[in-house]
Amino acid sequence: MPHARATAMQPIIRVENLSKRYRIGGGQEYYSLRESIVRTATAPVRIARALLTGSARANRAPDGERHIWALRDVSFDVMPGEVLGLIGRNGAGKSTLLKLLSRITEPTAGRAEIYGRVGSLLEVGTGFHAELTGRENIYLSGAILGMKRAEIQRKFDEIVAFAEVEQFVDTPVKHYSSGMHVRLGFSVAAHLEPEILLVDEVLAVGDAAFQKKCMGKMGDVARAGRTIIFVSHNMASIESLCSSCLLISSGRLEAQGEPAQIVMRYMASELRGHGGVRSLAGHQGRRGDSIPMLTSIRLVSSGDEPTGVVRMGVPLEATVEFSSPHPIRPILGITLKTADGMPLFGVSNRWTNQGVNNQRVSSGRVTCRFERLPLMPGTYLLDLYFGDFGDPSRDLDIIRDAISFEVAPADLLGTGILPRPTDGPVFWPATWNFG
Repeated sequence: MPHARATAMQPIIRVENLSKRYRIGGGQEYYSLRESIVRTATAPVRIARALLTGSARANRAPDGERHIWALRDVSFDVMPGEVLGLIGRNGAGKSTLLKLLSRITEPTAGRAEIYGRVGSLLEVGTGFHAELTGRENIYLSGAILGMKRAEIQRKFDEIVAFAEVEQFVDTPVKHYSSGMHVRLGFSVAAHLEPEILLVDEVLAVGDAAFQKKCMGKMGDVARAGRTIIFVSHNMASIESLCSSCLLISSGRLEAQGEPAQIVMRYMASELRGHGGVRSLAGHQGRRGDSIPMLTSIRLVSSGDEPTGVVRMGVPLEATVEFSSPHPIRPILGITLKTADGMPLFGVSNRWTNQGVNNQRVSSGRVTCRFERLPLMPGTYLLDLYFGDFGDPSRDLDIIRDAISFEVAPADLLGTGILPRPTDGPVFWPATWNFG
């Protein structure tokens, strides 16, 4: 993994067919000197016997059982000043990729060319010497990055203040808590001005206030024109901070592109639900005294295809199809609920009189559109109430939990930060004035 200086037009990181294989399974057997000599002398006899009995194949475990490809044939370029997000399930290969880029481990195949100094925060305490103090580790980290002592000294007070370890800076880091390790590790990596900053999900170890401070600092680093590769499961942070995004799945590069699009692709693959369309014929949630008139429901957000995953704050359309034994002027009521059945709000054209003067029909469809769905990330359910303006006092067909869907996080506030889940399932924007 050679290092040099990137020119203005060439990638600062170039990854070509990068692969990493780990051995798994059975442990190594060890023998005494006498046993080794005996096994060597009798090896031809044992091999011949195995071939005659057909046991040789059984004794050789298939390659897939002895090895696992944590990363396979991954290729991409990162341009100077780019902020690249890496997303994917746990075990997809994201952390392995960062370890290869930071030279903690060597690739099995392929190559990664890196043109610039690399600062990384991948695991708690990575790069720190446990017996050295915080002060000594700051100078050691700077020296590894090729910085002169005067450069490190100029940044020293800022590093310590950001990490909030002033009282412990002369204490060996082996006595630090995990939170202190993370704070100092991030502060060193972010303040010593590497051309490339690699940050893993390790920031989740810190408290909420420090995570917010880290996000602000990474934004400052990005605005200074440095390159960042950022692994996170916080999709709002990915959208807020990153200019591009990679989706890693089972060790392979599945997709790359604009963060919002890649996040939606990832969320749609992870949170399938009912896929945005469901037949209502024979639905188990239909109330016993209902007349079975509703036949299907379809959810659409962006585009024309049904979807079971909706980004925060975007429109959502719910379209039901119906078939009635007699002509009606349809009424559709929808109650939106949390996954545990708590009603959030309801809508109905019964209250607005929309459709009251329409022609009676025996079949058709009704669409309800929510302009900006005010929901926090999570799973939600729809209850359906179907009736007729000819007798608006009663519902003819009622279906509980007609369909489920997922709301995916989005950076609606432009800060990478969302309200806490404990604040409730409803997202409501507000404006603020100070005087």
